[in-house]
Amino acid sequence: MGDEQLSVEQRNKRTLKKLLIWAVAMFGFAFLMVPFYNVICDVTGLNGKTSSTAATQVPENVVADRTVTVEFITQKGGGISGEFSSETKRVKVHPGEITLVHFFASNPTSSDMITQSIPSVTPGEAARYLHKTQCFCFDQQTLLAGERKDMPMIFYLDPEIPSHINQFTLSYTIFDVTERVAGKNNSVAVN
Repeated sequence: MGDEQLSVEQRNKRTLKKLLIWAVAMFGFAFLMVPFYNVICDVTGLNGKTSSTAATQVPENVVADRTVTVEFITQKGGGISGEFSSETKRVKVHPGEITLVHFFASNPTSSDMITQSIPSVTPGEAARYLHKTQCFCFDQQTLLAGERKDMPMIFYLDPEIPSHINQFTLSYTIFDVTERVAGKNNSVAVN
């Protein structure tokens, strides 16, 4: 019976080692999924993620014989009670042409607010060809109490945009990040 018990102990240890290896592997996989997903989205334009930095090169040519319709949708996330809208709901642009669109946000409350706008493009493939040279979404925006703010966005479409993309939607959701930013500032001050 001693040999049988030792054999069971060895099997239990082996099983425990396998389970620990699997647990570590699953944790590592889950930990790496977000950066891997971001890289895949940046490379392929999947999920409609747009670049979070300004385009530095402007195209040299405009494709005058082609137009693409860009629609703008705005949404308010948690904590936003004021207005958030685009002056233009739809614009027809030539690939390579620089276009200016105005968005507006307001803060009807009696407290200052810090906001962050998150863009998304549908269909996601079009995100690869949308280049913003200036956008309120690159940085957090401060809205003073009672303020209505003009937030311009300047963009162009890559002249290489595929011919099957004739229309796409650029959606922005604005969030109140005041408490999160204040929490970061407090944690920095404490350290």
